[in-house]
Amino acid sequence: MAQLEKAILAGGCFWCLVKPFDKWDGVESVISGYTDGDVENPTYEEVKAGITGHTEAVEITFDPEVIKYETILDIFWKIMDPTDPDGQFSDRGTNYRPGIYYTTPEQQAVAEASKQALADSGQYDKPIIVPIKPAVTFYDAEDYHQDFYQKSPERYAQSYERSGRKAYIENQA
Repeated sequence: MAQLEKAILAGGCFWCLVKPFDKWDGVESVISGYTDGDVENPTYEEVKAGITGHTEAVEITFDPEVIKYETILDIFWKIMDPTDPDGQFSDRGTNYRPGIYYTTPEQQAVAEASKQALADSGQYDKPIIVPIKPAVTFYDAEDYHQDFYQKSPERYAQSYERSGRKAYIENQA
């Protein structure tokens, strides 16, 4: 078995970022949490209030011999709006801002190439604004946020649809 890698991605509400990755072979885990902020061990309420500087994100542990980082990024680009710097869909504010947080120089190069390919594709009429930054401390969210789509499928489905994410993804297909 290959050395496992981690990918840290922010694309709005972390509830909606778990399920799309969870189903792929080679993905060992998808953890909801917080990154890119200024306070140690932030709580959901603090992050939601915008007082810690963190954004909601997921930490994906994967086997690169089974699923490539490029594939993870391809999935990511399809489930979020890479032109919106102020949140995602109805989730607004700095705690929902997008980002790619690389854990290796190779991930940085792949992420930059992936972002450039998306920009060059002509798919969007606005610039691709998702920052690519070195990973910093990732804090796991509280247990009730983990695997939310499984724990509370009806509430998850409502959030997924009401936020505008579902319609956006369907329009991209």
